[in-house]
Amino acid sequence: MEEQLKKIGKRQKPVLPESLQDSKVLALEIVKVAWDRNAYQTKIYDVRKLIDYTDLFVVLSGRSERQVASIADSIQAEMKAAGAIPIGVEGRQSGTWILLDYGSVIVHIFTRDAREYYDLDRLWADAPLVKVQEPQWVLDFARDESYDF
Repeated sequence: MEEQLKKIGKRQKPVLPESLQDSKVLALEIVKVAWDRNAYQTKIYDVRKLIDYTDLFVVLSGRSERQVASIADSIQAEMKAAGAIPIGVEGRQSGTWILLDYGSVIVHIFTRDAREYYDLDRLWADAPLVKVQEPQWVLDFARDESYDF
């Protein structure tokens, strides 16, 4: 019984190769894969001073449920090829918000409507942003569609 109680509250650890142990390196690798699948409106929030169960939130958008699933599939496949296995994956059934938990990095992939509805960008607005330079096509798309996150 005591052993079972010790397990409660302990967070499972992901499988990560040494090259991806640094949360910022892992987040940036995830973002590169997501951009290859046309993810946009990329934000990386450094939440270390706000919560204790992860370091960074990567928040991304896809244009449709199908694209959100494709982005998530690509991230999982590329990270698995690099030796990184997530602790968990949530939201595959709905397709509007998929969460990939890599321990020190939690990835949120949304459709536009889901991102606006759940508004994690407002919720974590106090967290510092990790600077990322989105590819030019992302900036052009955001300007054309007048997205504001």
